[in-house]
Amino acid sequence: MPRAPKRQRYMLEEDLPPQKEAQGHVDAQIPEAEEEDSSSSSSTCSSSFPLSSSSSSSPYPLVSSTPSTPEAVCAAVGTPSPPPSPPSACPSTTSIPTATPLSQSSSPKEEGPSTSQALPHTEVLPRSVIDDKVADLVRFLLLKYRRKELTTKEEMLSSILKEYQNHFAVIFSEAFECMQLVYGIDVKEVDPTNHSYVLVTKLGLTYDGMASSEHSVPKTGLLIFILSIIYVEGNCVPEEKIWEALNVMGLHAGREHCMYGEPRELITKEWVQEQYLEYRQVPNSDPACYEFLWGPRAHAETSKMKVLEFLAQINETDPRSFPHWYEEALRDEEQRNQARIDTTDNTTAMASASSCAM
Repeated sequence: MPRAPKRQRYMLEEDLPPQKEAQGHVDAQIPEAEEEDSSSSSSTCSSSFPLSSSSSSSPYPLVSSTPSTPEAVCAAVGTPSPPPSPPSACPSTTSIPTATPLSQSSSPKEEGPSTSQALPHTEVLPRSVIDDKVADLVRFLLLKYRRKELTTKEEMLSSILKEYQNHFAVIFSEAFECMQLVYGIDVKEVDPTNHSYVLVTKLGLTYDGMASSEHSVPKTGLLIFILSIIYVEGNCVPEEKIWEALNVMGLHAGREHCMYGEPRELITKEWVQEQYLEYRQVPNSDPACYEFLWGPRAHAETSKMKVLEFLAQINETDPRSFPHWYEEALRDEEQRNQARIDTTDNTTAMASASSCAM
């Protein structure tokens, strides 16, 4: 498996621009890539999310491409390798965007499932070895997800990492990030005593888009990515902006992808039929233009607050660091709570009326 590219770090500027000018984005500075040691959480399975617009030429510079090879990524997920050309046929191994919190003391970094830390004086593994073992562990976790089976730390060590037990914390952390960001799968610890884990789709979504093929992988991560773009763009986004972001990731309309199939078919038909997305013509547009919104199933299963919390988590900050989106998410939560109250009141009133009639 080829060596992973250097990880790029992204720092969100502390001064958020006025919302009217930013249109729901946060300015970003993109420094040059820096080599990190083996304890850093870089991974060949990492992915980015759109949170910034500092350039008029690209609305999503944080969706930054630092690709490995298509063969490497497909090998990591257990899918057949595509032809070597075109090079973007498989997902680029883009970096995790990290951010400096607006208030360093206000929000501790959210951590993944608990793991024992690497022992002191442990041998430092080459980056390529870590990447290989992360890919092995991700493949193992995907198999557990397909089979709807729990797993344990002991099983991961004995099956995958027998010779790397002192490096479990580092390897597991990177595999955990990959499962969340690429596949939209959460690795939740259900028993801290024996360190057992269950694998579930993130943000309350019930969709994974997996076919019956043993090489099929969850598509929830890409769905979360698109729902995130729609949210930060003001809940409605032109189709061309979606494609700008997807093109940077190596997904192109009409071009078959080893993980997602044909992207246009997926996002304009399958996810519309599943009611996760609404795809509609912009009124009075000539020639016809189209836009995306959240569909009713997305509103029912997840929320703006869940999406914002996830985006904040991967940027190592607090949702309140993005005040406009946070206030909007709070309003959405209040409306949801009120709708639940109204539904309960209506149900109670109907039950009472029915009882009186008897």
